[in-house]
Amino acid sequence: MTHAMVIDATGGPEVMQWREQDLAPPGPGELRVRQSAAGLNFIDVYFRNGTYKAPSFPFVPGKEGAGTVVSVGRDVTGFAEGDRVAYAGASGTYAEEINVAATGAVRIPEGISDEVAAGIMLKGMTAEYLLRRTFPVGPGHTILIHAAAGGVGLIAGQWAKHLGATVIGTAGSDDKVRLALDHGYDHVVNYRTENFVERVADITNGAKCDVVYDSVGRDTYPASLDCLKRRGLFVSFGQSSGTIENFDLALLNQKGSLYVTRPSLFGYTATRAELEESANALFDVVRSGAVRVRIDQRYPVSEAARAHRDLEGRRTTGISILTMR
Repeated sequence: MTHAMVIDATGGPEVMQWREQDLAPPGPGELRVRQSAAGLNFIDVYFRNGTYKAPSFPFVPGKEGAGTVVSVGRDVTGFAEGDRVAYAGASGTYAEEINVAATGAVRIPEGISDEVAAGIMLKGMTAEYLLRRTFPVGPGHTILIHAAAGGVGLIAGQWAKHLGATVIGTAGSDDKVRLALDHGYDHVVNYRTENFVERVADITNGAKCDVVYDSVGRDTYPASLDCLKRRGLFVSFGQSSGTIENFDLALLNQKGSLYVTRPSLFGYTATRAELEESANALFDVVRSGAVRVRIDQRYPVSEAARAHRDLEGRRTTGISILTMR
């Protein structure tokens, strides 16, 4: 018998209940992992509140975690008991133990702790595909990243700077502005006190940006489009403020023959080779020091409701994890 955070029906943070549950032995192709930590992400909120449809009820939220393999299912190769592993596409990581598909797990290299791995897999590989594959960022590019002080934002800002770009961010308080500036950003706009469209125009002398990475959604659309150069790319990869409604394709023409994409991590790590390439690139920039990782919030997994309230209330910065001990 193990413990997990269980949801019987969608709703607010209070619908999550910490209780005992049976966990079957790992099936063919699976690893059973005693988790050290799970990552806290907005995708967990989306499944909890019904923005994303859960496959069934009851369910355990959480997509990201790390820990130690305690048993190995049939037909698994490349993993053994005692291996430290991490994953970003699992289901039900708000739990003490979990069965995960071996094809979705990667070994944690020396020099990276379980807690750091649990907190960076989803956010860090999101930054990887956004910066290296959705729009290959490099010297000469000017980019805008909303939610610069968030988990993806702090990793992406440092990584983009490492790639040679001029990096502009937005954040919602002076403290968050300072945090982002300490993590690779050349300029950060406090969107609560400044008009970010006007500030981007000022910063770039009217040239605007090659790409805008937007995980905020409703609050930043369509203003994000006004920050783009002609034929620039709008990347919508989240909706922390709410879903963008009534998207008007004609706006893309009116604002400069713009491009738009709505990617997801799972669309960029669908094969084992893609997953390993993304994870290895992330581990490399972290171990090299090009991307510094700091865990800003730790919550016992049994207090996941408080963690969700803080996340939705924009009271968190950087990386947040749920701990199992």
